[in-house]
Amino acid sequence: MTQALRFLVPVLALAAGFAPPLCAQEPVDARQLFDGAMLPGVEVKTMENAENLFPTRTVEHHGKTRPLPAAAKALKNLVFEYNGKQYDLFDYLALNRVAGLLILKDGKVVLEDYELGFNEHARWPSFSMGKSVVSTLIGAALQDGSISSLDDSVAKYVPSLKQGAYEGVTVRNMLQMASGVKWDETYTDPKSDRRKVLELQLSGKPGVILPYMNALPRAGAPGTIWHYNTGDTFVVGAILEGATHKPLATYLSEKIWTPWGMEADAKWWLESPNGMGLGGGGLEATLRDFGRFGLFVLADGVVDGQRLLPQGWFELAGSSKVIGGKQQDYGYLWWTFPKSEAVHDGAFQAIGIFGQHMYINRRENLAIVVLSARPKPVGRDAIEDGAFFGAVVKALR
Repeated sequence: MTQALRFLVPVLALAAGFAPPLCAQEPVDARQLFDGAMLPGVEVKTMENAENLFPTRTVEHHGKTRPLPAAAKALKNLVFEYNGKQYDLFDYLALNRVAGLLILKDGKVVLEDYELGFNEHARWPSFSMGKSVVSTLIGAALQDGSISSLDDSVAKYVPSLKQGAYEGVTVRNMLQMASGVKWDETYTDPKSDRRKVLELQLSGKPGVILPYMNALPRAGAPGTIWHYNTGDTFVVGAILEGATHKPLATYLSEKIWTPWGMEADAKWWLESPNGMGLGGGGLEATLRDFGRFGLFVLADGVVDGQRLLPQGWFELAGSSKVIGGKQQDYGYLWWTFPKSEAVHDGAFQAIGIFGQHMYINRRENLAIVVLSARPKPVGRDAIEDGAFFGAVVKALR
C-alpha cells in the first residue's frame, strides 16, 4: 500500500462513520507534504506523526514543571477587520485551519484551544519556528563562552567550511540571513535547493548537507544581501554543535528545556540516525511548551535569577536590521514588523510554514502561539496572522 493510501484509509473511514486509530508508527510522506498535495485529514495526521518524517533525538525535560496558571478573565472572543471585512476569533480558527492556539498575558493563560483532533499532550512540528530557537541557543552559547563573538568566522566552529561558499562569512551574517550564498527556497519546486536538501534529509546519509551547502555559488559578498535561506540555518546548527560539542537537542535540554521547566520531552529532527540536528526547523513540542518558550523570551532568558542569555539579547535578535543599505523586517532568525504597524511596535515573531507562529510582544508582556495545518507551505492564509495578533493586543489592554 502506498504512503498516500495509508493516510487516505483513516480519512475515508472517518467519512463512513468509523474512527480507527492511526498507529504512532504510521509512515508519512514529506514530499507530498511539501508539495501541498494532501487531503486535510491526511495533513493533520502527518503533522501529528511528524517525528516519523526524519530521524529524531529527544530534547529531555527533567524536574519541576513551570505552571501556566489561568488568567482571572479568559478571552472568549474578539472582533477585528482585515482587508475591509469583519472577522472574529472563530473565523480565525476555522479559516486558517488552526490546530492549537495559546495566548499568554502576564504569564497567564487567557485562551487555550485545540482543534482538528490535536490535544495538549501531542507534539506538533515547528518547521521554521525552530530557527528562532536556534538563534536563542546562539545567545546561550555566547553567554557560556562556547562562542566568543558573533563576528567569528563560520569556519572557526565548522572547519570543513574554511573554503567554499562560506569562506569569510561570520556567525552574525548567518543569523541575519546575509551569508550571500545563492539559494532557492521554493518549497513546492522539486528542483529548488530547499527540495534538494529535503532529498538529502530523506536519504538518511550522514554528512551530506554541509558539502551541498558549501558547494553552492555566491550571489554576493557576506553581509550585503538579505535572502531567506533554510540551508544557512542548517549551518547555524552545525556552528552550535561544533562550538558546544553537544547535539542541538542536548544543548536545548540543558540550557532551556530543563531549567525553564517544560512539561514534556520534545523531538529534534536529524540529518541521519544519530546525526546532526536540522537547525533549519526540526523542533517538535507541545503547544504549552512552545508557549513556555515564549515566556522564556519574555523573561529575557533569566531563570530563577540566573541569566542564561546575554543582557539585551532579544533587543538585538528581535529588531530589524539594515543589510546592503536596505531595511529588512528581520532580526537574528526572528521576523519583525514594519514600523507602520504601530500595534506591533517592538514585537517580533517566529514563523514556520503551514501556519506556525510564535508572537512575542515584550511591551505588552504577551506571547501567542499558533500551530496550524494550512493547505500549502506558504501563501494560503485566509486571514493575515498579524491582523489577528494586533486584535489580541488591543483586546487585552
